[in-house]
Amino acid sequence: MKDFLKNHGLWILFAGAVIAVALALLSYFSTNASPLVDLANTITSPFRAVCTSVSGWFTDKQNYYEDVTALKAENEALKKQIAEMEATVRQGEAASQENVFLRDLLDLRQQRRDLSDFETATVTERGVTNWTASLTLNKGTAHGVEIGDCVIDGNGNLVGRISKAGHDWSTVLTVIDTDTSLGARVYRTKDIGIAGGDFALMDDGKLKLDSLPASCQLLEGDLVVTSGLGGYLPPDLVIGSVSELRADDSDTSNYAILTPAADLNDLTEVCIIKSFEIVS
Repeated sequence: MKDFLKNHGLWILFAGAVIAVALALLSYFSTNASPLVDLANTITSPFRAVCTSVSGWFTDKQNYYEDVTALKAENEALKKQIAEMEATVRQGEAASQENVFLRDLLDLRQQRRDLSDFETATVTERGVTNWTASLTLNKGTAHGVEIGDCVIDGNGNLVGRISKAGHDWSTVLTVIDTDTSLGARVYRTKDIGIAGGDFALMDDGKLKLDSLPASCQLLEGDLVVTSGLGGYLPPDLVIGSVSELRADDSDTSNYAILTPAADLNDLTEVCIIKSFEIVS
């Protein structure tokens, strides 16, 4: 039956329409022949119902298409609005972080007047491999940045030193990089040693403090700062704190494991010290 309607449905509708028209004409010209009118209505009623049903189906499909199209447009508009709101939130968070950094830097300027020439910079890239731990900054020689310049965070904690400098970029070897070696001083005991990166410790984000006097009595939590000897770095910049004490391979001396004071993983803004006064 379905195949028959599928193959001959149009012809049936056409025939029905012809019959309906013919009967309508007969009823028009035979107004007094009420039996003919009744017969015409009776015969054409199913066809009128089919036409009404088909028309209603097309109307429903059109309304559905319009509703779906409207929903898609509304969905796209909402997605765009959400993306704009998220961008506004990110901008607000970035501005808030920058404000905190600048406030900390202002306090540092007041506390450390020997650090006379600052250049703020943004971290644009992090380079962490088995051999190095570095940061790329958006300031370079065009801003007076030079190789060897010291880099700190807003609280004055040591981040590292400039190892390369281009026109508008520079690379910082952080304190945990294996090529880093710094004159260090234990703040509590005043003992002098050398702080530097170590292959075995870099993956853990830590560095090593050794070459200490045999009489040095370190404690966990001891603060370690730059010694300032040689005039290469300003003194008293915080490198980190003692997290562990270990004996060397010969068991003749001890060395310390330091946790950097600067949060190297989350830094977004830093400060490059382009010059400083040596205070004796």
